[in-house]
Amino acid sequence: MQNTSHAVMAQRTEPKDSKDDFPTPPWATRSLMEHVITGRGKGKTCLEPACGAGHMAKVLVEYFDKVYASDKYDYGYGNFGDFVNGCIDPKSFDWVITNPPFNLGEEFIIAALKIAREGVAILARTVFIESIGRYNRLFKDNPPSVFAQFVERVPMVKGRLDAKASTATGYCWIV
Repeated sequence: MQNTSHAVMAQRTEPKDSKDDFPTPPWATRSLMEHVITGRGKGKTCLEPACGAGHMAKVLVEYFDKVYASDKYDYGYGNFGDFVNGCIDPKSFDWVITNPPFNLGEEFIIAALKIAREGVAILARTVFIESIGRYNRLFKDNPPSVFAQFVERVPMVKGRLDAKASTATGYCWIV
């Protein structure tokens, strides 16, 4: 019998060579825009640098004047580009909003903080904020202004959206 406790499920890891493609359900992006950063997209630009097939970017278009989407892999949506190792000009977008690959969360936040003029919003597992090392490397000098825990689970399935999926893992928006 598989152990599905929260502690076990939150430790899921992907192989180093994985694309780490776990699409964001559209309602999870709408919750950010409707309840956390309400009204801040009007007249603004947004970069979604881990766009996959565009599930998050398609929602962001409803709230921002211009949305630029890219991904390291070609999923048929957005531009091709390596966000972490690429060369995007500092302060070139108002917002960077993304669900980064789980194994590159810190790197994405560091890059996003250099690029965003106004704000960064990252969808992450709740346990992402837990650790002295991560606090020292990331949050000590860049504390989040908002930690928005989902009150219901956000099911993310590898490679696809699945409205009937469930999860034991908690997710949050870190802004």
